[in-house]
Amino acid sequence: MATVLAGALFWFAFVPNWRPPLQEGERYGVDVSAHQGEIDWQRVAADEIEFAYIKASEGGSFTDVRFRANWAGAAAAGLDRGAYHFFTLCRRGDEQARHFLAVAAPDPRALGPAVDLELSGNCSRRPRAAEVEAELNTFLTIVEAAWGRPAMLYVGDDWEDRYPVRTRLDRPLWQLRFLRRPDLDNVRVWQIHGLAHVEGITGRVDLNIMRPAKDG
Repeated sequence: MATVLAGALFWFAFVPNWRPPLQEGERYGVDVSAHQGEIDWQRVAADEIEFAYIKASEGGSFTDVRFRANWAGAAAAGLDRGAYHFFTLCRRGDEQARHFLAVAAPDPRALGPAVDLELSGNCSRRPRAAEVEAELNTFLTIVEAAWGRPAMLYVGDDWEDRYPVRTRLDRPLWQLRFLRRPDLDNVRVWQIHGLAHVEGITGRVDLNIMRPAKDG
């Protein structure tokens, strides 16, 4: 019984409220979508959150219904903000790139764009690795040309197991590593877990730490 209680305290009391100490040049952030509902961005900023990655789009036609409100709210609260796209295996890379750019137009004041690569929540199609790599490269070429900087890749373990890209594509990474610091030099954003309590957000949210770029 004591073990069960200790485990419950860990998951429901310690983990949501724990934030690893920041190292030099690091800052806390969140990533959000419509799943978080309406967000009080002023309260988020007051809770030592300094940046947010905000879901803009998915596939070739889906737009997150909270993107505009979240994009404006984060800026008004003084947070750095970046937009991300969920890449689907059921639409061509050029279609997805055009849709993402229509939703999240290039903004020199924003953080660089990010692309979410996960099989969980994706469509049921599983193309050959060469086809996926070609479509993803098309997406990245179009988006990066428009934004004028490299995209950051959030690569789920399920995606990496089937379509390895972490070392094949020379891009900054956004990596989930539960409570443990990443061991790859090119990880720019460390997602600590998805259980965080942050003021201004109802329910749990992903907590991230942005690390300084290697070139400073």
